[in-house]
Amino acid sequence: MGYVAGQMREPAEERQSGSCNGGSGAPASGNGGLAPGLPVTEIAVEDPETLRRVLGPQCRNLRHVAASFGALAGTRGDRIQLQGTDGAVDQARRALLQLLELASTGAPLRAQEVEQAVSLVSQGEPVRLRDLHADVVLVTPGRRAVTPRGANQQRYLEALRTHDLVLAVGPAGTGKTYLAMAAAIAAFQAKRYHRIVLTRPAVEAGERLGFLPGDLVEKVNPYLRPLYDALHDMMGVERVQEMIGRGYIEVAPLAFMRGRTLNNSFVILDEAQNTTHEQMKMFLTRLGYNSQAVVTGDVTQIDLPPGTLSGLVEARELLADVPGIRICTFTEKDVVRHPLVQKIILAYERGRDQAAPPRPEGESR
Repeated sequence: MGYVAGQMREPAEERQSGSCNGGSGAPASGNGGLAPGLPVTEIAVEDPETLRRVLGPQCRNLRHVAASFGALAGTRGDRIQLQGTDGAVDQARRALLQLLELASTGAPLRAQEVEQAVSLVSQGEPVRLRDLHADVVLVTPGRRAVTPRGANQQRYLEALRTHDLVLAVGPAGTGKTYLAMAAAIAAFQAKRYHRIVLTRPAVEAGERLGFLPGDLVEKVNPYLRPLYDALHDMMGVERVQEMIGRGYIEVAPLAFMRGRTLNNSFVILDEAQNTTHEQMKMFLTRLGYNSQAVVTGDVTQIDLPPGTLSGLVEARELLADVPGIRICTFTEKDVVRHPLVQKIILAYERGRDQAAPPRPEGESR
C-alpha cells in the first residue's frame, strides 16, 4: 500500500520536522501539539503526493481526524505521528489508513471523505472507504460519482438491486430518496425499465388545493420541487425536461396514481409517512409487470391529521416478513448532510421525548 504503521518510543520533540507546523513552530494536531517524552505511533507514507492529499491544506484533514478521536497529531518528514490514549490513537490511525487507501486510488479527498472515514471508524462499520467509492451507482453530467456514504447505504443499494419492493425508513439527510433516484436513472439508462415515476402525497396542501392559484399541476408542483431538484442534480435541467416531455420521467402527486397499472417502471414514493392506510394500499397495488417500487419516509415527520395512522408505519409492520420485500432502516448516524444536521436531529429527538406524552408510534401529533 505504500505506508506502514508502527510505534516509536523516543521523546516527541526529537522527531518533529515541522512540515505541518504553523508560524509558531507547533506541529499540526487535534489538541495543540505532541506532548514531549510520551510514546508516539507513526504511519510512514512512501508517496509524497498521497501524504500531501491526506494531510490536507495546513494539515486540516489531519487536525480534524485527530480532534475527532481526542488524539494529538503531527508529522516528521514522510511520517504521520499520533499520540494519546491507546483507544484514541488506534481510532485515529484506522481513519487515516482509510484515507491513505482511498487517496492511493486517485479519488478526491474532500471534507466529506474525511468525515466519512471518521464516521466509519467511530461507528465500527466493517466496510472500507475505498470499497464504498468503488460502488458507483451513477455518474452525473458533471462527472461526479454517486456512491454509498456508509455501510447502511451500501446495504440499501444492494436491496435496490435485488428486490422489487423496498421500504426505506429514516430521518432526512440519510440519502433514502437520492440513492433511490440514482438507482432508477441507472436502471433506465441500462434499459431495464421504460420510464421512471416519482410521486409524493401533497398533504401539505391540507386537501385545500382549490384555494391555491393556477391549474392542478401548478397547485401541486411546489410539493414535488425536491424531486425535480434531485433530478436536475443528477441529469441536468435540459435532459430532465426532455425526458419529461417524451414521457420517460413522470413527476406527479400520489392522487394521480389511482386506477393505474405501472408496467415496466421504476416507481418511487417519497414522503410516504404522510400517506394514509388507503393511499399506501392504493400505491402498493399499482405495481405491474417488470416494475420496481421504492417507498421512502421519516416516521418522525408525520403531517397527517391528529389520530391518523401513517400508511408507512402500517406497511412497515404488515410487510416485514413478506418474501421479495426488503425494509431498510436508517438512523441519525447515517445522515450525510452537514455534520451539524446529525446533532440537530438528536437534539430534537431528545426534546421531543422529554416533552411529549407517550403515543402510539405512527400516529400524527
